[in-house]
Amino acid sequence: MFNLCPVRVFLLFRSGVPGEGHSVLCDHAGKKRKQDPAPEPVIRISEDEEGEDECEMTSDLKESERSISFRTEARPLPTAPLRSRTKASSFPRRRNSQCWSDTVESHDLTAKEIKRQEVIYELTQGERQLIEDLSLVKKVYYEPMLKLDIMTESELGQIFGTLDSLIPLHQDLLTRLERLRGSEKTVGEVGPTLMNWFPCLEAYVTYCCNQVGAKALLDQKKHEKRVEHFLRLCQESSFSRKLDLWNFLDLPRSRLVKYPLLLKEIQKCTPPDHPDEDTLPDALELIQSIVAEVNKKTGEAECQFYRRGLSYLEEGQRVPEIQQSRFLYCHGELKNNKGQRLHVFLFELVLVLTRPGDEKDGGHVFNVYRQPLPNALINLEEIPDGEAAGGGTFRGAFTGGNDKVKNCFRVSSRGRAKAHSYSLQANDSFSKQQWITCLRQAIVQSRDRTAHTSQSQFSPHHDPALYHIAELSLSSDTEMADHTSR
Repeated sequence: MFNLCPVRVFLLFRSGVPGEGHSVLCDHAGKKRKQDPAPEPVIRISEDEEGEDECEMTSDLKESERSISFRTEARPLPTAPLRSRTKASSFPRRRNSQCWSDTVESHDLTAKEIKRQEVIYELTQGERQLIEDLSLVKKVYYEPMLKLDIMTESELGQIFGTLDSLIPLHQDLLTRLERLRGSEKTVGEVGPTLMNWFPCLEAYVTYCCNQVGAKALLDQKKHEKRVEHFLRLCQESSFSRKLDLWNFLDLPRSRLVKYPLLLKEIQKCTPPDHPDEDTLPDALELIQSIVAEVNKKTGEAECQFYRRGLSYLEEGQRVPEIQQSRFLYCHGELKNNKGQRLHVFLFELVLVLTRPGDEKDGGHVFNVYRQPLPNALINLEEIPDGEAAGGGTFRGAFTGGNDKVKNCFRVSSRGRAKAHSYSLQANDSFSKQQWITCLRQAIVQSRDRTAHTSQSQFSPHHDPALYHIAELSLSSDTEMADHTSR
């Protein structure tokens, strides 16, 4: 289990199959079909044709999987009991993959201009599909769960966040793009339209920052039978295209990170003498800055969320680097040399090993395990697969009785009176390499920051207030702090 940040990774668990109670059976819109005496309402959603089990993932979701978030990857759910087929859903299981060329009868454009029109058409269609999906989420998930009291209005507000406000925002862009299409269904200049609209995407800061807590609450609520049953039936139905609720809630973020890619493609296909030649670079710079700001704020929100969930067994574990960290490199599950499962956080400035505890006040609690290691003081050692676990270092936990270790590495502290060393095992080789890559990056950046801070402190061109340090008594820590803060 490995979670990259930001926009970062969160993983689903496999839920158990609840019993099939039948009291209120509904179609996808929530229309009542049948009444039985069972005590609690459930949603039953009709299936489409059996032959349509495979679905095409939208390009937005493919982009989401490639993005730095690895965001939720839906696992297969247990097979549901066979049911008699009723009225087919009006929502298609597959999306039509239509190209711009399919919409025109004839044209005399060059190959490069055709490619440009195709990318602009993809941009337009992507907006239309996003609007459809967000509207579906509101109609099929939010409203039925509220009406059937599956979750409270407050809980739904936390999970769905400001998603409802994003629909008119993207409807506005879709309207603008459609107005640009001429009589021959071609788009001329698109740069100014995007330049004027992109600032609206600052609304994504609020939505994406809320996703960390939203995902945690959704995972928690899935333990409840009625919630899990409702979400499972929705995912099995044709309108969901085999996607779960979180896949839909993460669509806006995956759409956001795709705008720079689309603009680069449009720019690549734009001739030098085209009016867009001057505006597209500015539009690209603008959207990249907005995406970077959203990522930054989301990273800070995620860091604060998990920092609040840390529970310290000893006061000495509250190292200053935890509060000083502004973001997470990654977090996820690792095993120690006793075979115990740990949840490890690689913050900006410190590595923290924890054991997941009981949920408290609707949030996750992580009990800090042993002493956190500041990144600038970490020594990282990669343990090759197949290396003998000699000396009882791994106590047989990693070896499975074969006296061999796999997917392991060791971290230890340096430059401190009491050294700390932890041998850790990842779930697989990919996860191990991701951890090692992130750790190396964190170590280098933390040491560079420490070196830069030290140079700044001793620089002759530093704040003149530091000159007074030489005049202070060595025991006058308070006075020194007063001088250096002026």
